[in-house]
Amino acid sequence: MIKLFTLLSFLSLLSLYAKQPNIIFILADDVSPDMYGFYGNKEAKTPNLDKIAQEGVMFRTAWSSAICGPSRALIMTGSYANRTGAYYNGFFKPTANGEGFFEAYPSFAKLMQKEGYRTAVAGKWHVGSAEEPHEKIVGFDEYCLWEGIKQLEALPGQPKHTGLWEDDRTPSRFWGPCIIKNHHLMKTKNSDFGPDLFTEFICEFMEKSVKEEKPFLAYYPMVGPHGAREGYPTCPIYGEVGDLGSKKLEPEEKERRFRALNDYIDILVGRIKKKVQDLAIEDDTIIIYASDNGTAVTAKSRGVERGGHVIFTLKGPGIKQRGATDEIMDFSDILPTFVDWAGGSIPQNIDGRSLKPFLSGDSDSHREWIYGCTSTSQLLRTRTHLIEVMNPVMGVPGGRFYYCGTNRQGKGYVRAEKLPEHSAAQKQMRKVLQNFPALQKDDPWFQTKKGKAWLKTYVNPKAIEKHLHNHRDYKHYDEKL
Repeated sequence: MIKLFTLLSFLSLLSLYAKQPNIIFILADDVSPDMYGFYGNKEAKTPNLDKIAQEGVMFRTAWSSAICGPSRALIMTGSYANRTGAYYNGFFKPTANGEGFFEAYPSFAKLMQKEGYRTAVAGKWHVGSAEEPHEKIVGFDEYCLWEGIKQLEALPGQPKHTGLWEDDRTPSRFWGPCIIKNHHLMKTKNSDFGPDLFTEFICEFMEKSVKEEKPFLAYYPMVGPHGAREGYPTCPIYGEVGDLGSKKLEPEEKERRFRALNDYIDILVGRIKKKVQDLAIEDDTIIIYASDNGTAVTAKSRGVERGGHVIFTLKGPGIKQRGATDEIMDFSDILPTFVDWAGGSIPQNIDGRSLKPFLSGDSDSHREWIYGCTSTSQLLRTRTHLIEVMNPVMGVPGGRFYYCGTNRQGKGYVRAEKLPEHSAAQKQMRKVLQNFPALQKDDPWFQTKKGKAWLKTYVNPKAIEKHLHNHRDYKHYDEKL
């Protein structure tokens, strides 16, 4: 009898250990790590996110692309732009065999569906491929997204958005938002705030999944704190209802609105955490918070490290409490980690590596280097060294090489191309980069009509100067070319 009881207890424990976790993946839009309390910002009001970082793991160095579309493509596919062709907004190379993007590069949503997960996406899609998230090949069971004229025209009856507009072609994502939920245009008032509605959808999706007793993956790429088309809007904790902002706002007011939007995101995260508690699924649910790229103007689209230096913090079952870590990761690691948590087979033809061994405590290290690609710039990082703006198209084929040590966010970096004590590290890093051939001006895509137009805009002197350097407020190290 004792042996039987022991066996049953072991099987019960094994079943608990093997249980597929629910996953809530929240992705902020256009915001750098230095906007958050858990990354050292003493003015930020982000207690819910600070607690996730304290109770779980917060990566001091996490990388993505420095621009929206490629960043989200990297997240969804676990593969770098050199493989997928997703280099920049408006610069997605056609797939080799003429397939759709997600036919050629399966999404994490599709892979999680295969493992029995219910999947949903809310907020802002903006992957850059032709496929919509509700299409079968992409893999989301439900969606609730800020959409535009093209998506409205594809709905039965071609309904019209009667709320607010950011410009003549862009419906609002904030006050009076244009939201399509599961193939139907939502009826919204000008006093409705888009992020509130997306958060409600995520909470409803979680509740339905729990009732169906199925594991779920809720992907929440937010519309904020990214500004509206014409400026930074107000939010429910700051300013007037329905104010979408203006380009004429004073810089100080733009800054206040941006901070308020970011602080409000923390409130929304608190609502999601409360729903998880109310559903009694805390012990079964992993919560991840990240950002797609750096803050607009000061980081976004630049080929420097700050451009693609992003937030990545998480907590939940099977994740050892480590707090801030100096281990490094990039967003190609998200897909294989999800599949690993689900108990599935990680695809072989991707670039990412599962974080599960490190997060669980089975390993004290994750990977030796991380890679970034923004348009024609390449970047590579180890725990101690950095190569950035490696860009033959802009006349910088070798990029810039630095010794960073334990420093982060550009402070204390030492230019090291000519320092013999760092020659071995530089040689090894450049050897890694040989696996990712840099784009050249004679690339066939640049010979197409679309490619020629893109390149003409991209290589003008003003664009080159911005892309190859940090914003003036973040020039903390030697950027000579």
